[in-house]
Parts: sequence; structure tokens; C-alpha cells
Amino acid sequence: MSIASPRFSHFLAIDWSGAAGERQAGIALSLCTAAGDAPRLLTPRDHRHWSRAAVVEYLCDDLPPDTLVGMDLGISLPFADADAFFPGWPASPLDAHALWRLVDETCADDPHLAANSFVDHPQLSPYFRRHGGREGAAFHLAEAAHRRGRFRVTEAAQERSGCKPYSNFNLVGAAQVGKSSLTGMRVLHRLAGRVFVWPVDGRDLPPNGSVIVEIYTTIAALAASRTAARSKIRDGEALDAALALLGSPPTGLSGAIDDHSTDALLTSAWLRRHADDHALWHPRELTEQIARTEGWTFGAA
Repeated sequence: MSIASPRFSHFLAIDWSGAAGERQAGIALSLCTAAGDAPRLLTPRDHRHWSRAAVVEYLCDDLPPDTLVGMDLGISLPFADADAFFPGWPASPLDAHALWRLVDETCADDPHLAANSFVDHPQLSPYFRRHGGREGAAFHLAEAAHRRGRFRVTEAAQERSGCKPYSNFNLVGAAQVGKSSLTGMRVLHRLAGRVFVWPVDGRDLPPNGSVIVEIYTTIAALAASRTAARSKIRDGEALDAALALLGSPPTGLSGAIDDHSTDALLTSAWLRRHADDHALWHPRELTEQIARTEGWTFGAA
């Protein structure tokens, strides 16, 4: 018996990485179907590890029809707090699509879909916190800036749910998501017009076709009775116990497993379980303006 929404046939979770280099041990893809099977890890055709370019190729050429794709990254930067991504800069983009284009074009010469040129750009670097104590003068520019940096509206919602988000302008520390978000924006720009990105492309889902959403794997862990401090799972037995709480069959994996893989496996099952949750597709604070500029994290209420 299906345990999923009839709108989607497959559920793909992508644990993403903004690290340097072509191949990334930190990228993991997990797929499960609406039929209720156990989630399984996908591997690239020609290598042990995924590259960002290989993920783009998979999403363009091999993605099953009607797949709900969750990408563990920030699909945009804060905008609502200052009515701009980069307040004070005349060339600041006006919406998420323009931001994705700016990131990809600025980093056109960066190999492996990296985003170093963007954060080193003389007009943009002041907005970021970078390594070596280089915190730009505009990192805390907005009056409402959190001590962890500027937040999107969805990140404030994440925090209320028990998560501990960091600003996408922060590029420092183990918890930073800035690098993965910026490299992910290059991917999203290349997918524009090919896969619907919710809610940037619209708050209402199209009647058919695949859809990309932003995910935060800690939300899936919380749904499986983990805490934010214990969100990472690193062995097969603990993974199967968490999957059972999401109504998923066990993977049968045993022993040590890297947490990138377990994050993807657990979150694909979570996507399947919650894909038909009307409230998650219609969060109260998601206005048309926020959808176009900041986007939203699926599951943040």
C-alpha cells in the first residue's frame, strides 16, 4: 500500500556540499518510491563519489518522472529583513532567479561549480563572514540581524521548530551552509525552466512533473524523535529505528555509515511521508514576495 501523496511517484533527497574539489564525499543522493519501499542510495555511473556536475546531469537526464526532490541547502539569501539581498549595492538582484544568475555568471570561471569568485567579489565580500576572521562590515547590516547573521523568514521558522540554523552569509564553521547554498544556486540556475522550484517558481504546485524543494535534514531527524543536538545518525541500526518512526521499511544496512548518507536516506523517507501535508505547502508566513525572493524550507512551519 502506498504511504505517499499520489502527486509524486518518487522522493529524492540530496545531501549537498560546497567543499572545494570535483568529487565530494559529502554529496549523497537517496531515492524511494511511492510504493513504500526502503530508501536506497544512488551512486554515479563512473565514480565512487558524486560531483556537483554529475548531480546536474542526473537531475536533467535521469530523474524519474514526478519526483519530489529535496536539496539540503539554502535556495536563496535573506531579503525581507532589509528589502534587498545586498542592501546599499545598486546592482543587488531583485529576486531569487536573478540572484542565481548573478552567482553563476560571477563564478563562470570557477571549476566544479564552486562559488569562490562570488564571495571574493569586492562589492559582495563585505556581506559575508569568511575564514581568517574576515567578517564583512555588512554581515550584520540589517537591524534585525541575528547573532548568527542575517536570517531569511524561513530560517526564523526553522529555529522555532527546534533547529539551529545559520545565516547563508556565514561561510565559517562546521555548521555553516553558505558555501553549499551558493554552489547550489549555480545548479538551480542551470535547471531553470527544466524542473519547477518551489516556491520560487510559484507557491502552488504544478499538476504534474518533478519539483525541487529546499530541505533541512534536521527537520526530518526531529520527526523521527531525534533532537537537533542528536540529529546525526552514524550506524545502520539507529537509521532503521528512525526510519520505522517515519513508516519506512528498514534499509538493512549495519555498522558504521557516514552521516551524509544517513541524512539523505532518512530525509527521502520523510519527504514521502509528508509530501501530501497541505500545511507544509502553505506556511502562514509565505507571501508572494518572500516566495520570489527568499524561497522557503519545506517542513518549516
